[in-house]
Amino acid sequence: MIKDTPNPPGLDGETDAEATFTSSKPAMAERRPSPIFTTVPDVDNETLLVHACETLASACVMASELAFLLSGPKRNLALAIEQMAALAELSVNRVLDNVDPQG
Repeated sequence: MIKDTPNPPGLDGETDAEATFTSSKPAMAERRPSPIFTTVPDVDNETLLVHACETLASACVMASELAFLLSGPKRNLALAIEQMAALAELSVNRVLDNVDPQG
């Protein structure tokens, strides 16, 4: 008997993640970014780094606030997200210092 519809993803032995990665890879190469959320083309690197640093600092604060509302593994996850954002903020600050030394 011939089926009218194909098998749903994941039923033929590959996981959903594998199916998504392998099937969307060619489509992603053809896709162009939407201009709805783009930066101004002539923004300098220092300005971009400052905004990235401020965004990461805000993410740290939000994750920290969320962690204090949670308990157990969910709290640990929020604190891990906060730590990752803090480490990224430190890296951006270092690059910012390299671009424009203040000393």
